[in-house]
Amino acid sequence: MATQRDYYEVLGIKKDASADEIKKAFRKAAVKHHPDKEGGDETKFKEASEAYEVLKDSTKRQRYDQFGHAGVGGASGGGAGGNPFEGFGAQGMHFDFGDGGLGDLFGSFFGGGQQQRRTEDMGRDLQTEVTLTFEEAVFGVEKVIHLTMNDVCSHCKGNRAEPGYELKTCDVCKGAGQVVQQMNTVFGAIQQAVVCRNCDGRGKIPEKPCSVCKASGVERVKQEITIKIPAGIDDGAVIRLREHGEAVANGNKGDLYVQLNVKPHKHFTREGDLILSNQHIEMIDAALGTEIQVETVDGPMKMKVPAGTQSGTDFKLSGHGVPHIRDKNRGAHIVTILVDTPTNLTKEQKAVLEDLKTNKKHGFFG
Repeated sequence: MATQRDYYEVLGIKKDASADEIKKAFRKAAVKHHPDKEGGDETKFKEASEAYEVLKDSTKRQRYDQFGHAGVGGASGGGAGGNPFEGFGAQGMHFDFGDGGLGDLFGSFFGGGQQQRRTEDMGRDLQTEVTLTFEEAVFGVEKVIHLTMNDVCSHCKGNRAEPGYELKTCDVCKGAGQVVQQMNTVFGAIQQAVVCRNCDGRGKIPEKPCSVCKASGVERVKQEITIKIPAGIDDGAVIRLREHGEAVANGNKGDLYVQLNVKPHKHFTREGDLILSNQHIEMIDAALGTEIQVETVDGPMKMKVPAGTQSGTDFKLSGHGVPHIRDKNRGAHIVTILVDTPTNLTKEQKAVLEDLKTNKKHGFFG
């Protein structure tokens, strides 16, 4: 994976640049490198856009200054933005899983999944939704989908004829699948070829129609489909399962599109490959330092909070974030410390704080 450039370097600004300076630098870079402009550079344009998206946000900028690219979910590889799906957005993510495995995961992104398909004799595409927990989206899971759909007739195997009987040439279209009709119009008689209704354009009809599907070649059945959902999937992603849609007689099945909805977590939020959470501590613990227990998707972990920690300080737990779909490395878990100011103090507690305040004024604390 290529090393990512420093965001400040990308925009040509100093690390103490103001918000206005960041905006001006981005506009200048965007105009210079816009891909629609003659001599533009799409890679540099995306790089500048990514840098601006981080530095314009004070929270993301603080994490970037503290942890670098890993602090803003930019370590997943796959392009200038560190995101293999950059530009698609959550609702635009489409994963082509072929028969339910992972072989064609990136095909639809990088040119391998756009196969030429016949539109004739093609079954109907289906769409369904699957809801995941936050943890299932992080670690991946297998889900079973239950659908009722048209599938190949189990009695005639899609042949449309009763077993033991053959298909014969349609006596209306003589096997052509089309018939010529004559229409009288204001311009005179016009001949037009139309689909033969007797054989539905197939050119053949069963000697004896199937007793189950009535010569349709399909029957309504309940299907149970197991789908493998990869670790690191995001809310709104859509998985395509080729030929898992509805069937037609002697044709190809349609596709099944599965939209994934991830339920929000009570304690965690997600930002790319980062997991974010807040941890409250007492003022005295922040001043003296302490060791706390932090909840992560991997279970509880101990974390040291050094003396003098200020409210809003971020701590990074490397390797406890969301796995990258491409390489299975994991992002970080960012814990934001929130220092609670005590309320409803007793007289004794107030006296202690007043004493500390007096000592501070007299230089007791240096």
